[in-house]
Amino acid sequence: MLTLHRSSADASRCVAVDGARIAALGPYEELRAAYGERARVREWAGTPVPGRYEPDAVRLLETLYWPDPREADELGTEPLPVGPEGMPDPRWGASARRGLQRMLARGVTAVAGPFTRAPVRTAVQRSGILVGSAAPALAPGARADFAVLGADGDCLATVVGGRLVHRRA
Repeated sequence: MLTLHRSSADASRCVAVDGARIAALGPYEELRAAYGERARVREWAGTPVPGRYEPDAVRLLETLYWPDPREADELGTEPLPVGPEGMPDPRWGASARRGLQRMLARGVTAVAGPFTRAPVRTAVQRSGILVGSAAPALAPGARADFAVLGADGDCLATVVGGRLVHRRA
């Protein structure tokens, strides 16, 4: 599906996404004229920028436990170091998914690797985040991986492979 990601903060910043690729960049009015009514429009109070790269992803996902919100009273909400006894694989996978959700909420679309723990590797693969390379630039034909940042630098939305995977409430 064709989607126009429009910046209400800067009318000259619009990204046309067709499937998993960036179809075009430019002012909203030009892209709306080119793609007409067939394009869905998402309007953001921020600016589309290339996604962020997390060089420390292996440590963050393979050595830290990201607590479940139901554990917040007992463990808090910040990641915790995992002791030498480790964790069972299902718990590693759940922790990695929560860690990835936090990264997506910061606009991360690419991470360093490789990942050695199978459940972590599976969680990363299923997320669609690129592994081992920086996020692609915003350019026609490139994979549609980008973040929309507000004026304060906070991430309002994250798009990975053309899919909206995070939206700030």
